[in-house]
Order: sequence, then C-alpha cells, then structure tokens
Amino acid sequence: MADAAHNDTAILELNQLQKSFGALKATDDVTLDVRPGEIHALIGPNGAGKSTLIHQIAGSLMPDAGSIQFLGEEMRSMSVAQRARKGLGRTFQVSSVAPEFSALRNVMLSVQGMQGSSFRFFKPVMRDRSLIDQAHGRLREVGLEDRANVIAAELSHGERRQLEMAMALALQPKLLLLDEPMAGMGPEGSKQLTGYLDTLRHQVPILLVEHDMEAVFSLADRITVLVYGRVIATGSVADIRANRDVREAYLGEED
Repeated sequence: MADAAHNDTAILELNQLQKSFGALKATDDVTLDVRPGEIHALIGPNGAGKSTLIHQIAGSLMPDAGSIQFLGEEMRSMSVAQRARKGLGRTFQVSSVAPEFSALRNVMLSVQGMQGSSFRFFKPVMRDRSLIDQAHGRLREVGLEDRANVIAAELSHGERRQLEMAMALALQPKLLLLDEPMAGMGPEGSKQLTGYLDTLRHQVPILLVEHDMEAVFSLADRITVLVYGRVIATGSVADIRANRDVREAYLGEED
C-alpha cells in the first residue's frame, strides 16, 4: 500500500456536493478528495449513493449544489467529453468497446482517439507500428496481451473489464474512476487485477468503488464510507476497520 502524501495538492476535490431525487437525498453534503499517488476507495451498502456520486464526477448527472474541482478547475458545467479531455478516465463508461473488433483494435481506437487522429484513416492505421506497439503495451499491462486478436464479443466478462481498463489507460488519464472493476471476476482474476492496480497508482491516482472488501483493504490508502448519501467516515484502512459506526452500518454485514 502506498503512503499518500497528505500535503499534496488534491487532483480531485468534492465540496459539499448535493443531489436529490424528489424527497430522496442521494448525495447529502459529500466532501472528499483524491491525492496524487493514491487509491481512495468509496464503499457503502447497496443504495448508499456511490453510483450517483460517480455519475456526478464523470458529468452524466448534474449536482444540485456544491463543487467538483479537478486539477484546480471547477468541472460542474463541463460535459462528459470535456471532462474526459481534461484527463478524467472512467472504465465503466468506456462502453465504446466495439464487440465486432479484436481487443487490439479496440485499444488502438482509444490510442487514436487520444492522439486526436481522424477515424477516416482507420485502414492505414492498422499498419501503424507505433500505434500497434502502444496498444499491445496497454493490453500487456492489464494481462490481456495473449487475447489481443480475440474479438471483443468473445471475451469473458472479466476479460472485457480488463479491456475497458486498457482502453481507459490508452487515453492517458490524470485520474481514474473505477466502478467495481472486480465485479464478475473469479478469485484469480481479482487477485491479478488487485496486483495490477497496486502498481497503477504510481501512474495515475484512482477513485475506486468496490464491493470486494479484501481488495479494498489491500489497496486503499484512504477509504470513504457512504451511507444513505452521506459520508459517515473517511480514513486509513485501520481507522475504518476500527470505526464502530462503519462496522454497524456496513462492515457488520461482512462479519
């Protein structure tokens, strides 16, 4: 587990974020930050408001109040695409996986998108050695290189998650939002991905939403616990394990 530098300028800062759906407060005055070199895990029971929060950060939902600062810039009025161009990467939102293309082609399209080249030149691009090498590199990073030529539609659920990760990394993000990357993976896949994320934090800080508590406790520098849209605790793994409110509200289910 990396030691997050606690005096570092935050990459992402949420301040008093609020979002209601009728009488339901889905996001209730949430304040948290993500710092360089850090994996900050967001946990909580189903219905706690984790996905609603991620959607507001990514730009697919507009908060009612509060601020979202990314690299010191207010993001609330930016579109999903503008946030992505600023360097906000998000795996579950890379539903741009083209099922009819190979894993390699999918990652090449992402690399190409990052470089801003036009898709009209797709044919010659398939012979572009630097593009192919970059895409192979990203697949190797996520443990998918031996599946490079497999059509995306034929990949297992876990392999598709790995492919989404490779595509997100190809965009060279400055922060990664990972929404349950372990979901649908077997123990071996989870273990491999946990090891990979552990090294990835040095490349890009991560806000991780995950139900797999073993992965959370082994990866997180800090954990924020959300219950009914409200933060009930933020702290180190040791702090969260010892917190009585957290144990009652959430971890008690696991014991």
